[in-house]
Amino acid sequence: MMEVMADAPDADDSRDRDEGGRARNARPRDRFGRPLPMGSVGVPRIPDDLELPPAETLEYAQQLLDAGLAFNAHEVLEAAWKNGPFAERMLWQGLAQYAVGLTHIQRGNRKGARTLLERAVHRLTAFGPPPYGIDSAGLVARAKELLAIFDTDTPIAEERLRVRLTLPSPTARTEDRRH
Repeated sequence: MMEVMADAPDADDSRDRDEGGRARNARPRDRFGRPLPMGSVGVPRIPDDLELPPAETLEYAQQLLDAGLAFNAHEVLEAAWKNGPFAERMLWQGLAQYAVGLTHIQRGNRKGARTLLERAVHRLTAFGPPPYGIDSAGLVARAKELLAIFDTDTPIAEERLRVRLTLPSPTARTEDRRH
């Protein structure tokens, strides 16, 4: 049975807030992004004000995905979506939704995963040729594989969630052929 979490507004509105008055949640989180009780040890949080150049964003998000931290990767990609150029918002939003779709799979929520992966596929496809070496075609193909598995009751192994955000660099492809 899936646990549903809801934040009930406090009568005194004592939620964590940043300097601008925006709600923030300082509670620690587990590796799937679920809040833990105050005082618990969770995974390191991604700063709310993270701003990285696109290549560093992709590298950082990839490291997190490789470590099985899709929720944290989503936060990195979401920062790029919110802080990046307007013309690239659909691309970064699609990548962030992709990572959240993977998070939902990790949490056992196939319905949520389906919704987010379908949105990600739509955005990545609609964006057109991606910049920064992003492998939209590979991501879309993997998402479609995962969506097809949802139609069965087949468990999804953690390794299937290890996606590559970018195409291998020409240098990496040459090195791969030598080994």
